[in-house]
Amino acid sequence: MRLVRRATRQALHDQRGFALLLVLLVLALVAVVSAEFAYSMRLEAAAVRAYKGGIIGNHLAETALEQAIREIVADTPYVVEDDDGLLTFYTADRRLLPRLRREKVEFGGGRYSYRITDEEARLNVNNSPPDRIDRLLQTLGLDKDVRDTIVDSIQDWRDPNEAHRLNGAESDDYYLKLPVPYRAHNANLESVAELLQIKGVTPAIYNGTKDRPGLAGLVTVRGSGAVNMNTAGPGALAALGLSTAEITEIVQSRRNNGPYPSVPGKFGGRNLSVATRTFRVEAEGIVDERVAVRLTAIVEKRTDGDPPAAVVLEWSGLR
Repeated sequence: MRLVRRATRQALHDQRGFALLLVLLVLALVAVVSAEFAYSMRLEAAAVRAYKGGIIGNHLAETALEQAIREIVADTPYVVEDDDGLLTFYTADRRLLPRLRREKVEFGGGRYSYRITDEEARLNVNNSPPDRIDRLLQTLGLDKDVRDTIVDSIQDWRDPNEAHRLNGAESDDYYLKLPVPYRAHNANLESVAELLQIKGVTPAIYNGTKDRPGLAGLVTVRGSGAVNMNTAGPGALAALGLSTAEITEIVQSRRNNGPYPSVPGKFGGRNLSVATRTFRVEAEGIVDERVAVRLTAIVEKRTDGDPPAAVVLEWSGLR
């Protein structure tokens, strides 16, 4: 009898132990599933927030672009780049117009900022002769062999034939032999970013460094090719062959007297102008104190209608 009771107690003990183990396993499984569910929900919430931030950022950046266009289409034939590097608009009688606020403007769930620059203050690589491009590259401090490669390669990229210049490159002898092959355009550049495909133009040359400006900010593929002396920097003016004294005179005159109403006779025939129709707008949409969206647009002012309008010629965005 004792043996039977002892066996029964042992069986009950074993069953309770098994039940406890089973409960612990179930609790562990529930904990794992709960943790996985919580992690998935956090990921989903973060994805929703990012998506929402991107949508709001897009709207803010587009709002910034529209504000910039509002300034561009005003009755302001002249613009001057001030000492702070910002563009100021002037009326036909050279009265300065107050700027709209351009930095961190509060609007609908975030803020926006934008910067307007004169696209015609830059050198047009599509209609600039080789010596002009070479002088511009000299202002970047590039060695002669690097300049020669870039100058010849730009000409080869644009011309319709497959014969390369001494330091240049064409499809068969260079571009098609790259790890990721492609063909030379054999036509004018359609975007400044196309320069990155051209032999000799490295990302450091294109984007610049902390010690040197980038080529991207000094050139354009838009406009007539004339450089606006009211907004051009020393690099673009030097590329046109102006001396240091002439560049200093231009910069000081527009700083002290406002925009030139016409090109002075002494600067005639130097590919200079005093007005512009083409602008570059760099806009940002800021959400939760961070830049959610950046966009860059090339905008052309059209004065042949009433009221004047603006056409976006080029658009690139980066989230």
